Amino acid sequence: MADMTLGFIGGGHMATALMKGLIGQRVLPAGAIHVHDISKDRRMTLARELGVINHELCHEMLAPCPLVVLAVKPDVAGQVLAEQRDNLRGKALISIVAGWSTQRLQQALDPSTRVLRVMPNTPALCAMGMTAMSLENTLTLMESQFAKKLFESIGRVVWLHESQIDGAVGVSGSGPAYAYLFIEALADAGVAMGIPWNQAVEMAAQTVKGAAEMVLSSGQHVAQLKNAVCSPGGTTIQAVRVMEKEGLRRAVMEGALAAWDKARSMGQ
Repeated sequence: MADMTLGFIGGGHMATALMKGLIGQRVLPAGAIHVHDISKDRRMTLARELGVINHELCHEMLAPCPLVVLAVKPDVAGQVLAEQRDNLRGKALISIVAGWSTQRLQQALDPSTRVLRVMPNTPALCAMGMTAMSLENTLTLMESQFAKKLFESIGRVVWLHESQIDGAVGVSGSGPAYAYLFIEALADAGVAMGIPWNQAVEMAAQTVKGAAEMVLSSGQHVAQLKNAVCSPGGTTIQAVRVMEKEGLRRAVMEGALAAWDKARSMGQ
């Protein structure tokens, strides 16, 4: 993997998280990562802080990179792909653009460009990301394995069918924001109980982190884990009763479904 040269079209928050993860986990050295962003300040910041190679011109960035990550906003993806169509010939393109299906990407590109659609999330920044990868891709076996290792280095990977990738936007792509809302609300409750803010945030965040690890490592259904905390007549079941009454479960489901609907509409 060390001899691979990887390019990024776009240097925003997600691309930065991926670059930091790849460098931090020593999957690729900074000198093997090339980036183009329309913002000069952004390019210079990435070069200064991460040591990656920045390019003012996109086609110059693409030249040495057989594997490229498309990390731009959905509303400009079409223009970018049209402008770089010829420069992407024969290369492998990994798209993290929300709402852009594999079919739509292929229609915008030369037939020789191989495509993999993925949906990562921002906890990739601390190597705790969750990435969904489309089974219906056209990468070679070696390229697909390399892409999988790239994203495994910054968290977990699941393979989903193309029809399920927009759902990954609603669950894991946007999911960190839901978790942050919950942590903030729980910490606010701690402050209301007299706990200092910094300690309340640490307690809430570590509790959510620990609960998530229990789900991933125990093999038990989440309902079983919840029930294990809810002693008969105890404090937790009273809290759960109020949260159910206030619509916590429904709010989370409806929010995730709204993100899913938006992702689908963006691809049309």
